Amino acid sequence: MRALLILIIVLAIALIVGDRLAVAQAQKEIGSRIATEYNLAQRPSVEIGGFPFLTQAVDGTYHDINVRVGDWSDQQISVHNLEVHLTDVTAPLTDLLASRTSNLVADRGTATAVVPYDTVQRFAPSEVESIAYADDGLRVTGTFSVQGIPVPAIVVVTVAPTDDGFEVTPVSVQARAGGPTIPLALISQSLTFTVPLQALPLGARLTSIKPAADGLHVTAIASPVRFSDLPAIPQAK
Repeated sequence: MRALLILIIVLAIALIVGDRLAVAQAQKEIGSRIATEYNLAQRPSVEIGGFPFLTQAVDGTYHDINVRVGDWSDQQISVHNLEVHLTDVTAPLTDLLASRTSNLVADRGTATAVVPYDTVQRFAPSEVESIAYADDGLRVTGTFSVQGIPVPAIVVVTVAPTDDGFEVTPVSVQARAGGPTIPLALISQSLTFTVPLQALPLGARLTSIKPAADGLHVTAIASPVRFSDLPAIPQAK
């Protein structure tokens, strides 16, 4: 009986070790594919949820996979704390272990990131001096031309997703330091601008934006996510 118990324990340990090795390899291959596609300096952290991994792998389906990219940039914009959460993923284990991720498909991908305000300001009119979060919303401070007269003012703006990224739109304005009252209509058009964040990695497109102290917290959705749409990873010689 004791020998049987020892054998069972040894087999259990072997299965656990094998399970962890398999999931580590799968996570590495997924991270490598994303790093190559988006020219990332470091491979993102990938976590395949659920235990044991091998039972999911045998079935070829995974409830969720979380990808932590961190900082990400394209030619126009940079974001912080980028994460992509994939749900209802299908991929044969043999493909993952053989460095083939092209068959991986997720029913849905949800990306979250933080767009810093200095990035937003790069796309604002030159009159804008600062953009910051406040209790009453997102505030834009600057000196704006009103019928040819420069007037220091604070403008509360909203941000909303568009097909081209997200649009910043004035909703109220007040003069600074006891200056003259400024009708919103006089600066609304000149202070409306777009930040071109059209698509985050894996084709996710913006669905919501929430201002916070550290920047704009954006959420984007992709459905479905097909790794076959990404370029192949060059094989080492």
